[in-house]
Amino acid sequence: MSLRLREALREAAAEVPAYPVRERAVRTARRTRRRMAAAVAAVLVLVALVPVAVRDDGRPALAPADAGGPALPDRIGLPQFGALRATDRPRLGPASVVFSGQARGLTGLIDENGTVGIVGADADRYRTWTVGYEAPAGEQVLLSPDGRRLAVPGGSPEHPGIDLVDLVDGTVRRLPSPRQGSTMTEPAGWAPDGSALVVRDTTPANPEGSAHVNTLSLVRLDTGRAVRLLETEQLPVFGTPVAFDAAGSRLAYQVGDKVLVTGVDGQSITSFPLPPESGLAGKGAWLPDGTLALVSHDPGTDRWRLRRVDTTGKDLGAPALPAVAGVTTIRLLGWQVDGTAVVVAYRPEPNSPAYFPGALEMDQRTAYGNVRTIRVLGLAPGAASPTTLLTAPDQVLAIDVSDAVVRAGRVRAAAPPSGPGGRVWWAAGAAALLLGGLVSARLLRRRRRAQRSLGGTHLVGEEGQHRRGQGG
Repeated sequence: MSLRLREALREAAAEVPAYPVRERAVRTARRTRRRMAAAVAAVLVLVALVPVAVRDDGRPALAPADAGGPALPDRIGLPQFGALRATDRPRLGPASVVFSGQARGLTGLIDENGTVGIVGADADRYRTWTVGYEAPAGEQVLLSPDGRRLAVPGGSPEHPGIDLVDLVDGTVRRLPSPRQGSTMTEPAGWAPDGSALVVRDTTPANPEGSAHVNTLSLVRLDTGRAVRLLETEQLPVFGTPVAFDAAGSRLAYQVGDKVLVTGVDGQSITSFPLPPESGLAGKGAWLPDGTLALVSHDPGTDRWRLRRVDTTGKDLGAPALPAVAGVTTIRLLGWQVDGTAVVVAYRPEPNSPAYFPGALEMDQRTAYGNVRTIRVLGLAPGAASPTTLLTAPDQVLAIDVSDAVVRAGRVRAAAPPSGPGGRVWWAAGAAALLLGGLVSARLLRRRRRAQRSLGGTHLVGEEGQHRRGQGG
């Protein structure tokens, strides 16, 4: 290259505007940092909002200050898709009701109607718990008197027991079977103060398993000490329902067509046979005056009512409470202060034989296949007809209500949640975190490439200056 051509090229290059490599690289790095910070902030905001959505379930997390404590919702809905479990955070706290059946959200492809719904004591916050097989609420899944704990069958045939699910702290405690050789253990009744639980055990009577023995035991929850109340050959109705008196010193339970009354030490007090188409009323069977309530069918009608008997079975007549018509049967949950009886009414399937008086045994009148839905009713003294306290969707087939809610006598207007449940929101939050991590990683790679490019530009610039100096 001639000297003159070299000088011409230098003059032309000097007239070309310099590209601000360093300044552009710095601006790109700053813009990348700002975008990364914005993306991380957006993810953090979304994650912060997720617990709010989970906590609310469409309703306030806490009841208003003037709500007056636990209350019965006037209606219940079905668990949402992705509903939180009983042990998930945020904790539910005491519950008002638990329910089960064959409706959406209570059954699945493999759990055989084994999911129960749980509703908070003071607000429409829903949770679920899966037993894994059909376990009707109020019969095999029992809410503690204060609504804090749920007793459900747990374990396996080799190691049966009761799972005590604490709805306040989210813990689950296994209460092992008190009967050696038992293959199934189920809760049968809570003591009024929640300190003890009556459990039913089924034990094979021979190696072939063609016969079984039923055992009823009272288990102290603090020590695990068990008192055997009764053991007998397997019967269609055994130990259900179990009713404690208000003092917690006596309990009554139905065995076949008899009612037995014992002390908490297992000592028998009395027993008496049941009239036809009658049964021990339910967990609220003890009246405040120490007499017992039976559920009884009026012959020739479709009405069911409560009747009073003493502990020897002597008929004391029907209290001045309205009868319930058009149901398979009723079950007594307890008594309000004004003498109103709170009962579960089982409305029959239209084609069920329960529609025909006397067609079913007592233990079949609450079976899922014979029930369309349930209602909770109030039977007030002197009233002409029952008052509906709670309604449920079709195929909600069983329910239990905490004693605290029954005694309180309050009913609140309910608005069951709808839309995705809390676990859906948590999944969305996890997905947002993952997406945010991917975006952050991509931005970080871009920043590193920009830094490497900036470093390479500095090297190139220095080398060019060195060459121009040599050329000069």
